[in-house]
Amino acid sequence: MTHQPKQSKHRSRTRKSTLHRMATPNGQPIALRELVRSKYLDHPDYQVRDFTRPGVEGLLVNGGIPRDRADWCEAVENITGLPVSERNRSSAALLLLRTAQGLYALSYGVGQHMLDPTYRDDEFGLAFAIRCLDEDGILKIRNQVMDGRGRVDEYSVARGERIDGFGLDRFGTIVRRICGTVSTVPLTSLQSGTTRRVRVECAEATVKLPLATSLEEFLSDLRAIEDVCARPDPLADLRFVDRVRTLDQRGHKVQEARTRLETMLGELDGQRLALGIPESCQEGFGSAQAFRLRRAGRIIEVDELELPLLLEFVRDLPEGERLEALGQVQVMMFSDTDLTTPAGPATKGKEWLVADLPVGTERYFYGQGTWFEVGAGFLGTLEEELAQLFAKPTSVTLPPWPKGPRDSRNRDSHDEGWYNEQAAKQPGYQLFDKKNIVTEKFNGGGLEVCDLLGPDNQLICVKKAATGTAPLNHLFAQGVAAVETLRSDSKLRTKFLRQVAAHTPDHRMLQDFGSLRVVFGILLKEGEEITVDSLFAFAQVSLLQAARRLRAMNAEVEIVRITR
Repeated sequence: MTHQPKQSKHRSRTRKSTLHRMATPNGQPIALRELVRSKYLDHPDYQVRDFTRPGVEGLLVNGGIPRDRADWCEAVENITGLPVSERNRSSAALLLLRTAQGLYALSYGVGQHMLDPTYRDDEFGLAFAIRCLDEDGILKIRNQVMDGRGRVDEYSVARGERIDGFGLDRFGTIVRRICGTVSTVPLTSLQSGTTRRVRVECAEATVKLPLATSLEEFLSDLRAIEDVCARPDPLADLRFVDRVRTLDQRGHKVQEARTRLETMLGELDGQRLALGIPESCQEGFGSAQAFRLRRAGRIIEVDELELPLLLEFVRDLPEGERLEALGQVQVMMFSDTDLTTPAGPATKGKEWLVADLPVGTERYFYGQGTWFEVGAGFLGTLEEELAQLFAKPTSVTLPPWPKGPRDSRNRDSHDEGWYNEQAAKQPGYQLFDKKNIVTEKFNGGGLEVCDLLGPDNQLICVKKAATGTAPLNHLFAQGVAAVETLRSDSKLRTKFLRQVAAHTPDHRMLQDFGSLRVVFGILLKEGEEITVDSLFAFAQVSLLQAARRLRAMNAEVEIVRITR
């Protein structure tokens, strides 16, 4: 006898649906049609209908663009030599609802494309997830690494897991999507008792889950979801998700933040603006000897790229045009002072901009063309971890770094090379500044492992960071790259140890390579103290990310202030 699976009664009452919550600036009233992209309202292949039912006012937009021949037919014909002609239709429906609780949208097919992204509530999906997902029910998590490269990692398991089981870096990443089970929310799909858990998938602006298909039960589900989102605190294990969020470029929050940034780009002090190194320039930045900035026929050539020079191209423009104009500034690095040998690809000026923007009670960051919203918990955690790092005792002594006479090009003659030579005169210290090691992997300019080697296996990296964060970002990246390479590249490690032995035959590193210390020697403006407040926020993030990666490779991290 063939066994026929029983049909669960509750399944006919629900359907897997994609729910959006909409928001307007300052909660201003808005017509439902304004939430739809205008081209769909006027398109002959779509119909738009208003409706009213008990407890809800709504708008339905549905339709699709039929194609006489699917666009893949030609490719199949070319490969097979056989005639192929198949029709295609991308059907879509968008159901907009105004209830006593707020504005919502249900999308079907490709209906989400009809929504005007300006009005999407980018907090909705994750706010729901982190307040109700089962502790042991996490199935998938997708996050973006907060390092400017746009890298996205995704972890998934077949059965539910605690969030700790995914091995996430909770500080240096931004959660974009999370999937798991829910068992404690009074949803229609759970009311019948035939299932104990339902699976939900949440992104910034959407929640996908089974929702009731009758109006009365659907509104009950909606109230249950709203009650979850109104809970004041996230679950303890998922609180970290709320610290930093990537924002949609087209959303209303970004519009508000961009307005503030436009004002800041015209201000002279620029205290909340800084330089950040684009990912494509990370490798070449350390060897760059000159920079060329160009826009609309105007050219500036300098030895050091500083933020005021970049902003000269846009400061006098009207508000609303500055950020766009910054994207038109071309920045080139060169490895020679004659500006003939590029040290990296051409980049846009806005790729070098980092900004910290308070807007009302909100806090936003702009970096490498991406907008982030920062929760209060993020800054608190950041400051706590940095304070612990700065309080650690140090194992090296670095001398003061006095200003020197100006050279023929009006530069301080006591540059980084001069300082490293002075510091290396201490007993037990060895100079490695500009002693790049060349291997098959690191050909061309090679790799500079450190500026100084200390007597107790300290790889000392030194940087003057009088303005901005770019030098510090490079400094921290140098330390990570050095340890990663020494651990993994036997040829480079052998060459480095030979250099150590040639200078100090009995150096501890020759017998004990396992334990390393990375020391970041930093001269801030006028030799000020290194504190949480004296480092720009993105430099703080870069430092903690570097420290965690180094500790994972059995390398301790120390921060040493260099005085004047």
